[in-house]
Amino acid sequence: MKKKVNAFSKKEVKIRPNEKFFKEYKVPSKCLLFDFLLQTLTSKSRNNIKQLLKNHQILVNGAPISQFDFELIAKDIVSISPYPVKKNGKRISKLPILYEDDELLVINKPSGLLSIADDKDKEHTAYRYMMDYVREENPKNRIFVVHRIDKETSGVMIFTKSSELKDALQDKWNQLVKLREYIAICEGHFENKEGTRISNLLQAKTNLMYSTKNPKEGLKAITHYWVMEEILDYSLLRVHIDTGRKNQIRVHMKDLGHNVVGDDKYGSTLDPIKRLGLHARILEFDHPNKDKHFKFIADVPKEFLTLFNLKRIK
Repeated sequence: MKKKVNAFSKKEVKIRPNEKFFKEYKVPSKCLLFDFLLQTLTSKSRNNIKQLLKNHQILVNGAPISQFDFELIAKDIVSISPYPVKKNGKRISKLPILYEDDELLVINKPSGLLSIADDKDKEHTAYRYMMDYVREENPKNRIFVVHRIDKETSGVMIFTKSSELKDALQDKWNQLVKLREYIAICEGHFENKEGTRISNLLQAKTNLMYSTKNPKEGLKAITHYWVMEEILDYSLLRVHIDTGRKNQIRVHMKDLGHNVVGDDKYGSTLDPIKRLGLHARILEFDHPNKDKHFKFIADVPKEFLTLFNLKRIK
């Protein structure tokens, strides 16, 4: 049985117990990358090494390389990563695990990481990383995605360790969930410091979501907001959602004339924290089959607090 991670400790846990993210080797003389890897990684087969190259886990002087016939020269630094690395060199070295038991695995998903695979990226996802994590203990272990959050949104994301629990949660999700709280940074200052936006959301051919005036179209979305802080051209909001529609908060803030910062997809022109200003802070729900209640809190990112000169959010 795995040791529980206290849901309120916010302890950042490495996905794999590597003290150093990369293992580095200095090239002694001119040679081909594949030959160097065969000589250096003696415990790896040729197929293992090909897979490392394919996954962009081999870097030369800091840049991911996938060509097996890449020419190395003396003093080049070859790095081997235990994780797949994106072509632009970005990597996720650790994911904060908020809670884990025999049934649930809850993380604080970083901004910039997909929840699950899409058409463009099937490797660099929270699901893939956490699947690898649970399989370290037992290759037969699996996890299941209960819900998603947008790639550029950070915060609480839940996996289950059985399909039965996943189905039970999803079947009664709206009844079981008691609170979904987000923290948002929006452009400008709101005339009404609190309010509720209700609309039906539709997806356009461009994949953008929008509010329709036709009550017979789309899916109903309900968003409540409270302005907590204002500074310069920005407002810090506490947001509660009664529904979990795709891009719901982003669309509703656009409707109100105050885009979420960093959201160029929906027309934002300001990017003060160099990421989307949206964080899934709290998810509170009841267990579908047991007398258990869970409340998971993901710390508000430092860049959110720094912009408003805050130390924390209550």
